[in-house]
Amino acid sequence: MIKHNIKRRMTGLLLGIAACVTTGNAQNPAPAVKQTKMILVTGATIHVGNGQVIENGSIAFDNGIITAVGTTGSFSGGNGAEVIDAKGKHIYPGIISLNTTVGLQEIASVRATLDYNEVGQINPHVRALVAYNTDSEVIPTLRGNGILLSQAVPQGGVISGSSSVFYSDGWNWEDAVLVKDDGIWLSWPPFLTSSFNYEDFTVSVKRNDKRAEAINVFRSTFADARAYAETQSPGSVNLRLAAMKPLFDGSANLYIRAEYGKDIIEAVNFAKENGVKKIVIVGGDESYKVAAFLKENQIPVVLNPTHRLPGRVDEQVYLPYELPGMLHKAGVKVAITYADEWWRTRNLAFLAGTSSGFGNVTPEEALQFVTKNAAEIIGADKLVGTLEKGKQASFLVTAGDMLDMRGNVIQMAFIKGGKVNLDDKQKRLYEKYKVKYGKK
Repeated sequence: MIKHNIKRRMTGLLLGIAACVTTGNAQNPAPAVKQTKMILVTGATIHVGNGQVIENGSIAFDNGIITAVGTTGSFSGGNGAEVIDAKGKHIYPGIISLNTTVGLQEIASVRATLDYNEVGQINPHVRALVAYNTDSEVIPTLRGNGILLSQAVPQGGVISGSSSVFYSDGWNWEDAVLVKDDGIWLSWPPFLTSSFNYEDFTVSVKRNDKRAEAINVFRSTFADARAYAETQSPGSVNLRLAAMKPLFDGSANLYIRAEYGKDIIEAVNFAKENGVKKIVIVGGDESYKVAAFLKENQIPVVLNPTHRLPGRVDEQVYLPYELPGMLHKAGVKVAITYADEWWRTRNLAFLAGTSSGFGNVTPEEALQFVTKNAAEIIGADKLVGTLEKGKQASFLVTAGDMLDMRGNVIQMAFIKGGKVNLDDKQKRLYEKYKVKYGKK
């Protein structure tokens, strides 16, 4: 992660090295050309993203903004509009992937391509914004599966830094960014810690003896930050404390990584006591145990990947699959992520599909876990998340059900009205070796 105004000159060096390692032979397609005339897509089943489904629907957009959504024939694109026949196809809002290192991490074993972790423990001033690499080979593979927006999140330390949200298309981070510095990330010290014994391959769980010490550091840091935020004209600029100021006026989220129910309650109470306006729990494996508390305090939850085994031996085997639906039914705003597993986030739609199959929610409700709810959490719901008049024309045209592996065949993608090239490295390799091994 690059420290703004401190390591600015290192940015070009790191990205240059990364480019040599990862994109020397890359052929990533150029970003979409800006929309030049009105486009009308007709005849499709439109999944608006708010629970509404429009059969035989049409969507019109101009200058990157949706101008009309409704049944086919209820409006026209006007003279000179490009008309795209999408009969028998489906239209969905672009998927939003939260809590990821996409754009900050390329090849795990090549250090020069890793730019997500800064040294030190207290780094609120570290910004993912200026480190995001639009030339990543991973990004095109995401939009081919419906991921049009990714939240790039710093890792490491106890206060990791601030995240930003980017489109999966653009020449540079200035082109790609949708939301700058949407929130600061904090890792709450767990009540229990686990350790792995490599001699007998057992896991032991014990009380975290260093927990109180870590919380005291948080108390001191937040007290200083709040006092700094209330100072009209500080004598000298403190980058760390200045970066935390948006937490106290509600212009940025405080994302708290916490798993245990006890930790979630304690972390939320701590943040509220220290004047934080907007709080989001991230991880939340035991969030179902404190769902009433989360609903009462209007705290959204960004869940860990749900395609996994239960976290405890006494939990039901399907609990991870059911968890999004459980929280949704309890009145908690929930989003699903692949967390820092940047190489798997392309399958995010299928996590939502699984939650529909196991969580007693409809597919349209499950769709909101990766579109509408995610947009509301990052504060971009006036721009993206649903397909409504006045919002950005960022959507997908698929051959079938996007939440199902069999139907998730993305045939067209539009980002701010521009038609995106869906080519990527994986598709090129597939075509190459299909020729090689297809020969008799």
